[in-house]
Amino acid sequence: MNMAVLLSEKALEKVAERFAVLAEPLRLKILYLLRDGEMSVAKLTDAVGTSQPNMSKHLRILWEAGILSREKGGNAVYYSIRDESIYRLCDVVCASLDEKLRDQAAIFSAV
Repeated sequence: MNMAVLLSEKALEKVAERFAVLAEPLRLKILYLLRDGEMSVAKLTDAVGTSQPNMSKHLRILWEAGILSREKGGNAVYYSIRDESIYRLCDVVCASLDEKLRDQAAIFSAV
């Protein structure tokens, strides 16, 4: 079935917005760091080696998209995954890329 025929323009815009949120490598790093559970902004910032303002910007984008949850705890803010389905999407994309790279490697190893 052709997805473009099945989805309305508004729905396609929402899908594009979701992909746009994920089209930033730092945000993908954040998602993979949070795969094992919640982390504070400070720990996430240290783990990826960026500035706190930059980290906060990306966390806000993921939170506004409904992908992350946040919770205050004392002086810290903790983030966790709200929408676990995001990992299925990432896994599908990674598997597809892995297959493509293996195919390319096989072509070059045969030369």
